[in-house]
Amino acid sequence: MAVVHHRYATVQGQRLFYREAGPADAPAIVLLHGFPTSSFMFRNLIPALADRYHVIAPDHLGFGLSAAPSANEFDYTFDALADLTVALLEQLGVAYYAMYVQDYGAPIGWRLALADPQAITAIITQNGNGYDAGFVDSFWNPVWDYQREQTPETESKVRTALTLEAIRWQYLTGVPDESLVSPDTWHHDFALVSRPGNDAIQFALFRDYATNPPLYPALHEYLRSNVPPVLAVWGKGDEIFGPDGARAFTEDLPDAEIHLLDGGHFLLESAGDEVAELILDFMGRIPAAR
Repeated sequence: MAVVHHRYATVQGQRLFYREAGPADAPAIVLLHGFPTSSFMFRNLIPALADRYHVIAPDHLGFGLSAAPSANEFDYTFDALADLTVALLEQLGVAYYAMYVQDYGAPIGWRLALADPQAITAIITQNGNGYDAGFVDSFWNPVWDYQREQTPETESKVRTALTLEAIRWQYLTGVPDESLVSPDTWHHDFALVSRPGNDAIQFALFRDYATNPPLYPALHEYLRSNVPPVLAVWGKGDEIFGPDGARAFTEDLPDAEIHLLDGGHFLLESAGDEVAELILDFMGRIPAAR
């Protein structure tokens, strides 16, 4: 079993937590988590990859065990979270890396790729959206409404996303056997997202998510121009980012590998072994740096 280190780094004045495993001189894989979780979602995947790869999984600022300055003290945007990620990787001496993106990790990862295309050796997207086709309207309509106008009514609808029941829904929806998903997951996330002031952080990011779809044309051009190896491994029962979001990658990369698995938004919880096997096979067929 690979040894996983649990570390902190001060980056641009902010204390970031990250998990790290594997040989420092091995090809790097950076794991970027989504909402409302943290690098905790990769706790089982990291050891599965670390025999062959240098694995780094940070907690974004405001999430997990990273610092969470108030929304008055820090401007929570996806640009800012991406900048912190770049600075952390520079501090760790990671210049080239594959990235695994899920949910919020996707718009952060897309910014990394657009800022430094040559740094990205491969992309693994697990329910990490990059196309309008991926949005499931029933989930996203209240978010779009809140972005257009912040009122008590629109805020109350997005606030439900911070409840224990809504986080549980994210973990269990689309999972064929719910008993495979530990309740520790949603209780862990709920406890951290419920810290005083964290709701304002999440609302800031709900609003700023409006900046992500306008980046998609640049992302698609990057995919066509740079032709990075892409593996889309998707929980087909996800009711946040549907399977059309996975299929859409072949519009710009006909050779993108698409796997729709039985599972939901947090596919690693119910199909982690299968996902790890797909990643190891995929990564084994590409150069460490291109």
